[in-house]
Amino acid sequence: MKILFALDTYRTNNNGTSISAQRFAEVLRKHGHEVRILATDERYGKQTGLHEDTYVLREIKIPIFNDLIHKHGFRFAKIDKKIIREAVEWADVVHCFMPFLLTRAVKRETDRQGKPCTAAFHIQPENITSSINMGKIKPVTSFVYELWWQIIYRKFAHIHCPSKFMADQLRQHGYKGTLYPISNGIDPSFTYRKKPKDPQWGDKFLVIMTGRLANEKRQDILLHAADISIYRDRIQLIFAGKGPELKKYQRMGAQLPNPPVFGYYNREELQDLLSQADLYVHTSDMESEAIGCIEGFAMGLVPVISDSKLSATGQFALDKRSLFHEGDPHDLAATMDYWLSHTKERHEMEKEYAAFAGQYQLEESVKQFEQMLNNQIEETKRSKK
Repeated sequence: MKILFALDTYRTNNNGTSISAQRFAEVLRKHGHEVRILATDERYGKQTGLHEDTYVLREIKIPIFNDLIHKHGFRFAKIDKKIIREAVEWADVVHCFMPFLLTRAVKRETDRQGKPCTAAFHIQPENITSSINMGKIKPVTSFVYELWWQIIYRKFAHIHCPSKFMADQLRQHGYKGTLYPISNGIDPSFTYRKKPKDPQWGDKFLVIMTGRLANEKRQDILLHAADISIYRDRIQLIFAGKGPELKKYQRMGAQLPNPPVFGYYNREELQDLLSQADLYVHTSDMESEAIGCIEGFAMGLVPVISDSKLSATGQFALDKRSLFHEGDPHDLAATMDYWLSHTKERHEMEKEYAAFAGQYQLEESVKQFEQMLNNQIEETKRSKK
């Protein structure tokens, strides 16, 4: 198949949706499909049109908020009907990743050309409303769900959701059509692996969390928990990610005996850290899946996860010992202390979690995704008869 991915931002290492698109594209190509991208691409400056595998769109500059948007690893695409038309003409099927104006414009063009088109629901409304400190105000988030349904998703018959939790959320908010709860999947190189700690870590407990440094991810809870842990002097926090809250968290972490390490790591560097770590923590209040958490326990780390009702990540806890009360640093500290104190139990559960991760392999996710595309293609053919 010739598959077109349409999403505002594709080439970034700090946006879960974009990273998922990159990984799916890589595997789809290995399966023999052609994949092209319709997105902004800063590599080409002001150039637009087809470059290599990308139909490049200009970025919409939003005064005042532009820097904040970039810190979240995002760019909004400017609608260019000519480029969109060329991209859709090339494709056998189109998949749209984001609930913004580009998806709406692409769907109009696929309808005009009679091309099959599917959508994804990766971005929770809470991710948006949290940026303005309104993430837990239900009327506000419900309004966003309804808005996205009316202007985007009601036009699609087949929608990919990265978790059953997210599919349930859509049904609760009145979304119709066929919903496909397909994990974003992890690369097969994330597998059980242990190595001795590098000398720089000494006898410290390495506690790691991956993801954007943003309000809704609640890294502040982990910083507080480390400060009140019985292992305060031995805990070394590692935050693998970038984001708008970096400076704030650096200031918070400066009071700890071992100041946290912040940084972006490529796949090999991240795996090296995970193979040395003692515990993975995921504090996010809102999450549609959290691939970083799966990668962590696939490598043999026991996860400690927020039990937030707005997060899908709690589904990965094999028992209550891996859950802490949402937003409660004291309960998080107690949970971390338990696992760090019970080494034998931790090592036993590490193997169970690594085995559990087998069902979230990227290859299997892409196969399910291909089936969704084929279902849409067949439905589009029938509608033409």
